[in-house]
This record gives sequence, C-alpha cells and structure tokens, in this order.
Amino acid sequence: MSFVAFAWRGYERTMKTKVKKPTEIVREWYLVDAKGHTLGRLCSRIASVLIGKHKPTFTPHLDCGDFVVVVNADKFRVTGKKLTDKIYYTHSTYPGGLKALSLEQVVGKDPKRIIYHGVSGMLPKNRLRSKRLKRLKLLCSESHPFKGMTFKPLNA
Repeated sequence: MSFVAFAWRGYERTMKTKVKKPTEIVREWYLVDAKGHTLGRLCSRIASVLIGKHKPTFTPHLDCGDFVVVVNADKFRVTGKKLTDKIYYTHSTYPGGLKALSLEQVVGKDPKRIIYHGVSGMLPKNRLRSKRLKRLKLLCSESHPFKGMTFKPLNA
C-alpha cells in the first residue's frame, strides 16, 4: 500500500495525546470526615484521589494526585465481626517475633494506623507510593492545622 492509501483511510488524523509535565501539575486539597464511613470504601476513595485518577489529566507515570486531610479518623465503621476477627500481623525479623493484634486492639493503640494501612495497601507498589502517602494527613479530632487551605469536600 502506498502512503496515499493510508491517508485516504484517515490514519493521518489520529488524535494527539497531551501528556502533563511535572511542572504543570496543580494539587488541590480535599477534606474527608471519616465519621460513619465504611473503612474499605473510604480507603479506596482516598487512594484514588492520592493517585489522581479523578482528574481528566491523569498520567500513570507521574505523581499527579492531590492532598487528602482525614478528620475523625478514629470514628470509621466496619461491617460484620471484623472488629474482633480481623488480625494485623507485624514481625520484628527475629525468631519468635511475630505479633498479632486484632482490629479492636489496634484501634485502641493508634486508630490512624488502620486507615493508613488500608490506603497503603490500595496504592500501586511502585516508586511513587511513598510520595503519595506523604500527602495523606490523618487526624483524630474535628479540628485541623491546615486553616489557610481551601478544601474541596470528598464524597467518600
């Protein structure tokens, strides 16, 4: 086939994809009240915003996500018997160093760790993960130290 045949079929009119540059990324701030929200649904929505999938300019290889501030991080909701049956494991890398804590015990020690762990597990395991997690701010109270920011509400 000659070039004229390709041009006639419309191949020269393919759409160009605009790829964002790191300098063109604009970050917004989202405020989430975790009171009464189901843990898994809340974490997946937060992870999506941290990645930047809610934006029409999403670029997979760039960190184009936004900041997320979660207030009342200790007042989330779990369904079923997860409070007693869900187990979080940690290991110290020494023999016999396996520790197992139930969700109820972890909430008693540090409730912010539950949401952090859930969001961390829902982010892609790549080099951008730690940068994305640094934009997640978890607070157990209603007030927050980010008074000068203009927040968008996140419908979780």
